[in-house]
Amino acid sequence: MIVYTSVAVKVDDTALPGDFALLQNHPNPFNPTTTIRYSLSRPHLVQIEVYNVLGQLVSTLENSEQGVGVYETTWDGTNANGQNVASGVYFYRLKAGEFVQTCKMVLSR
Repeated sequence: MIVYTSVAVKVDDTALPGDFALLQNHPNPFNPTTTIRYSLSRPHLVQIEVYNVLGQLVSTLENSEQGVGVYETTWDGTNANGQNVASGVYFYRLKAGEFVQTCKMVLSR
């Protein structure tokens, strides 16, 4: 069995972010992968999780300490076991300290 994991990549951005932000994924709708970009104005433990419309956790994309900067991670439309999930609406949530933001994305197989 092959299990794929995502890794946050710091984007070389000369301007430091002034605040926390979670941007809309792209492409959206997507198949087979999508990119999620976010910025941190202070170092924090960062959690990015994907949920289905029932509020069930599908996958954890990030769970690590990260410094100030702009980052991106990808989701390949699989659950925590590496299995493809069904087409439909999913939500991704960024949590960094007190900052929590959620966005909607659509997987179209």
